Amino acid sequence: MRFCLPMVVLLVSLTIYEAHAADQRPNMVVILCDDLGYGDLECYGHPQIKTPNLNQLAATGIRLTACYSAAPVCSPSRVGLLTGRSPNRAGVYDWIPAAQKPRPDARDQVHMRASEVTVAHLLQRAGYATCMSGKWHCNARFNSADQPQPGDAGFDHWFGTQNNAAPSHANPVNYVRNGQPVGPLTGYSCQLATTEALGWIEQHVQASPQQPFFVYLAFHEPHEPVASPTDLVAKYRPLADNDNEAQFFANVENLDLAVGRVVRGLERLGKRDNTLIVFTSDNGPETLKRYRGAGRSYGRATPLRGMKLWTTEAGFRVAGILNWPARLSARGESHQPVSSLDFLPTFCQLAKTEPPEKLALDGTSFLPVLSGKSISRRKPLLWCYYNAINQQRVAMRFGKWKMLAKLDGGTFPKVVNVFSGNRDKILAAQLTDHELYDLSSDVAETQNLISRAAEAPELKALLEKQYRELAETSHFWKPSTN
Repeated sequence: MRFCLPMVVLLVSLTIYEAHAADQRPNMVVILCDDLGYGDLECYGHPQIKTPNLNQLAATGIRLTACYSAAPVCSPSRVGLLTGRSPNRAGVYDWIPAAQKPRPDARDQVHMRASEVTVAHLLQRAGYATCMSGKWHCNARFNSADQPQPGDAGFDHWFGTQNNAAPSHANPVNYVRNGQPVGPLTGYSCQLATTEALGWIEQHVQASPQQPFFVYLAFHEPHEPVASPTDLVAKYRPLADNDNEAQFFANVENLDLAVGRVVRGLERLGKRDNTLIVFTSDNGPETLKRYRGAGRSYGRATPLRGMKLWTTEAGFRVAGILNWPARLSARGESHQPVSSLDFLPTFCQLAKTEPPEKLALDGTSFLPVLSGKSISRRKPLLWCYYNAINQQRVAMRFGKWKMLAKLDGGTFPKVVNVFSGNRDKILAAQLTDHELYDLSSDVAETQNLISRAAEAPELKALLEKQYRELAETSHFWKPSTN
């Protein structure tokens, strides 16, 4: 694939950067996987899959044992990562289907609105060059003037798809670069997205070697439809129960190989030491054969309960690795809860800039983790996923405690979008049937302590307060009259 970056993007970046020419702020690279389970990497205990590059990142960095995504499903998780806010505030409650025609629940209108402030916006304004490569999935109308696109979200350069790579990870045909469809490509999606990101970094470094950069590299792997290199599939056939499982194992190793290319590319360009790499996933693993086409979903969440689309730990506790050779004074494991909501305030702190004063953030800086210290949170981590497979639609993590609750005794129907037709019912719904787990000793959520823990009444009150505030400030959509 030939990489081509329009000169106008470089000129804009150089113009913005003039005030920061002597800057030594770090580069930042976020690598986000799609449906990668907590137990799908070798360094997280998978017995068959080999991930040497991620093993090395973890061994020379920090492996997070309590890393959380902003949601248990893709679109809201990505919006939360980019905005540092619960995706409900942005009106993104579930995965976003490509818009076909107006729908009575206004789901065709769902997108990350232009009013949302993203981490790319803030870094761009602070003098960073910015690039997005891979899966976007933050709007229903991709590459359309009807809704904001990655370029409107603060990315100087973007190369992506609306949702999945199509027809699969192999030889995708649906990538768009800066508003222009690319057409059929040869190769596997994670490698193509990596080639694009590395090509952009190299061209940027050559043009402006002192200017820091931010790269959001969003792999499609290992989300279905899974397709993997034949040599890797052959490697895993003797270790897998069937060919589909071998395809999945190979898929994860292929994304590990892409991570290795990122690291080597940064080394070759002399940018590795002062680059913070954050590796994580958008949510937990898909369930095998949950829908047509999910025949290769062999992801694991061991030892957690549930899967993707659940509000138990497996839905959004994911792999997380931090690596920054020039700065890390702590290495090894960290059991501190770190959320993708924390990326925006952390990156702003590193970039020596501030989010807008009135912006209601739900995350906090994770910089203390880099030196082995504790994070001080102003508010608990909160998830409200109205379309959860399990009946507990609301979840909260506060310290060592995890609390779950149903809505209206579990009778509240599943909801894929909040709009004018159901908002009042959602606001009137009551939290009931609370469950409480001590994650410091029960990560699998097997012992419900709601009737035994002295902290239970206080935690119930906290959850009620936080949930009401979020529900009342979440964006709701209005169906089109056209």
